[in-house]
Order: sequence, then structure tokens, then C-alpha cells
Amino acid sequence: MQFGRTYEEFTVGDVYKHWPGKTVTEYDDHLFCLLTMNHHPLHMDSNYAEQTTDFGKNVVVGNYIYSLLLGMSVPDVSGKAIANLEIESLKHVAPTFHGDTIYGETTVLDKTPSKSKSDRGIVYVETKGYKQDGTLVCIFRRKVMVPTATYIKERGGEQPGRPELAAPAAKKEK
Repeated sequence: MQFGRTYEEFTVGDVYKHWPGKTVTEYDDHLFCLLTMNHHPLHMDSNYAEQTTDFGKNVVVGNYIYSLLLGMSVPDVSGKAIANLEIESLKHVAPTFHGDTIYGETTVLDKTPSKSKSDRGIVYVETKGYKQDGTLVCIFRRKVMVPTATYIKERGGEQPGRPELAAPAAKKEK
């Protein structure tokens, strides 16, 4: 299974549909809020959300949706990345609620060879997240520095640092 891409494997205009999707649970939302110290009652207090919001229920914290989509894109986009360089823009377009399932896709917008090192390049992508009904909920653009095939080859292949497995010992007959 491929994990990430080299610079040569990116083509401007390609679209990667990330799979599987992720159904967002109340637990996911609350844990993310607690880990990031975002204790806004819109996300944590269902009584507050019922009484004071237009939605009448908790809204999933937007940065969780962004983080989820970023993670979903790793096997297709940045699995071989040397560095994530920039998040150019981030827009939360529609709310997400507990029980919604998020799906993502990434479009390659541009790619540029590195000006300082010939063994890498910069890929510019846009990732969109959708709910199960097709509603766009989040969109962001970013730049990722990725290696060329030469970089991978010179550093020991696709999985540097992975130990070689020892051959199984021959069984002794009794």
C-alpha cells in the first residue's frame, strides 16, 4: 500500500478521494475540546447549546474537523513529506454535529521544484471536507515539501529505519 507520494507522482489537477470517512462522536468532540483546552459551552454543554444557539444542539469544534481532514489526507498527500510548510487558508463553511460522517478529498493545485535542493519539491493542495449528505463543511489550502524519487532512493528506500526481519529458524526433528 502506498503511503504518501514523491514529487514526481503528483500531477496538477489530480483529485485524491480520502477513504474511509469518519463518523464524529460526542466523545471525539469532547476529548478534542478537553485536549486543546477549548471549553466553549457550544461544544461541551448540551443545555447551553439547546437554549442559546440557532442549531439547538452542540456543534463539533471546527478545529477537530480540520485536524480530521488533515489526517485523512496523509496517506495520499503528505505521507512522505519532508515538511508541512504552510496552511494558506482555512474556512469552516457549515457546522458539523455529533453523528455526522466526514469525507475528504484533495486536489493538487500546483507543484514547484525546490530552488535550493534538487531532491525535493513543493506541492500546493486544497482539501475539502463533506458531510454524508454532500454538504461542504471545511476547506483549506496548504503547501507541503515532498521528496523526489532520488531522495527516497538515496536514503534507503520507502521505509528507512525499518528493521529487516530475521528468517525463521529451522525446526529440529526429534
